[in-house]
Amino acid sequence: MSYAPILTQAQIERIRPVAKPRQVSADEVLYRPNDDTPPVFVVLSGAIRIVAGEERIVTTYRAGQFSGELLIIAGRRSIYRCQVTEAGTLLELSAVNLRVLIGKDAELSEIFMKAFLARRVSLQETGQGNVMVLGSRYSANTLAVREFLTRDGHPFSYIDLDSDATAQEFLDRFGVAISDIPVVICNSALVLRNPSPKQVAEALGFNSRIDDSTVRDLVVVGAGPAGLAAAVYAASEGLDVLVIERAAPGGQAGASSKIENYLGFPAGLSGNDLASRAIAQSEKFGARIMVARAVERLDCGRRPYEVVLDDGEVIFARTVLLATGAEYNRPALANIEAFTGKGVYFSATFMEAQFCASEDVVVIGGGNSAGQAAVFLSQSAATVHLLVRRDGLGDTMSRYLIQRIEENSRIRVHTSTELNALEGDGHLEAVAWIDKISGMVSTHPIRHVFVMAGASPKTGWLSGCVALDNKGFIVTGRELEGGAAPIPWPLRRPPYMLETSIPGVFAVGDARSGNVKRVASAVGEGSIVVSLVHQALAGS
Repeated sequence: MSYAPILTQAQIERIRPVAKPRQVSADEVLYRPNDDTPPVFVVLSGAIRIVAGEERIVTTYRAGQFSGELLIIAGRRSIYRCQVTEAGTLLELSAVNLRVLIGKDAELSEIFMKAFLARRVSLQETGQGNVMVLGSRYSANTLAVREFLTRDGHPFSYIDLDSDATAQEFLDRFGVAISDIPVVICNSALVLRNPSPKQVAEALGFNSRIDDSTVRDLVVVGAGPAGLAAAVYAASEGLDVLVIERAAPGGQAGASSKIENYLGFPAGLSGNDLASRAIAQSEKFGARIMVARAVERLDCGRRPYEVVLDDGEVIFARTVLLATGAEYNRPALANIEAFTGKGVYFSATFMEAQFCASEDVVVIGGGNSAGQAAVFLSQSAATVHLLVRRDGLGDTMSRYLIQRIEENSRIRVHTSTELNALEGDGHLEAVAWIDKISGMVSTHPIRHVFVMAGASPKTGWLSGCVALDNKGFIVTGRELEGGAAPIPWPLRRPPYMLETSIPGVFAVGDARSGNVKRVASAVGEGSIVVSLVHQALAGS
């Protein structure tokens, strides 16, 4: 977190009108972990120090430098302590006034946002924050918590109970048993035993400052690339936007180790990087993001619409955007749930790759996601077995990926092949696959399977509200003509492009019928739909 640009006197003078001077004395604590969203402190004289965890000094800021990182943009609670080390004078800039400032001053916006992004990356890489996770690589719940915090972008430290010599010391200190894992320690005080991601989010106050009494201009359900793109454009155009995500932002793209065919990134970027940048961008413009909360139903019989969450909480919306995405189909094997997170994975990121270094792995699927996973995993795995139901890759995978796979000696492609069985006691120990042409079944001592085959929409909760096609995808625009909808279209005008069978309710991305399964397409739809939202809000 050492990235600390020095502001010029002219830049400081532009900050003064929206900040207040504050005299501080040595050892004064400005804020602590879990305090409400802290302000930015610009140091005019003296010095302040950032401390994480138990007296781990992160960095010190002196004259011309400023405190803060992305949590201020997001409106979340503090994750560290800020303390004065040398008496002096500061400018105190609240989170609200910071947003006003960066909204009208492009130069300061760039300075603050670059610093905040760089500091968050540093915190994540070094694990300096207010969360410690104690878990096991053989625990599905440990993986779920680590994936949630990683995708959310919240920095945390991790202790592997299977390999860390100090693990027992921590278990004894906090009075927890092996059966409690994963153990999540928040702010060096609150101990969560085997929590769900939702419980972690509640303990850290991720959603605590989101007002559910406000009638939002736009509620976006789903924080994949399509939903986040809509949030960026809608918020930047002055709409009051709330994004609701049942897990952590990123969607299917967040599970990708590298996206290389996205415009403007010739070296590629990970799905998680794309999501984290989009989150910061949308929050910079004022969008709010609610995580680890599932939408249970949409009350589409009245306006403003009522978006009902899993605990009964109601969010009111003038317009709604359904960007719920899709999830990878699970092989039809009776015991697959028992091995999910314990050898069977639906993401292929650095975290999962650590589990299978120097081992053989299986990747299931013939699309780009599977190809990207195979190439990525081949960097650390002994051999990657790519199982493809079709007789080739040409119809479903980009040529550049096919070429890399063909030239990679660590990847073996098995066409016309399907996973047939999973075996193991507590953790996956062996797999079997069947050659559909010969009928031959072969068993292999492989402990890791990555599933990235096909996708189904997450739209069951919409049945009876909006029109769905025979596969459960949301029907929009002209595709609605002649089809039966659960509720008759009530307006004289026809539905807009990307509008569902309910006026003012739109759908984009992988959940929409007829979508093009590309990240760029999802981002494009999320961008385009905002102009239609404006028209719906205007009543045209």
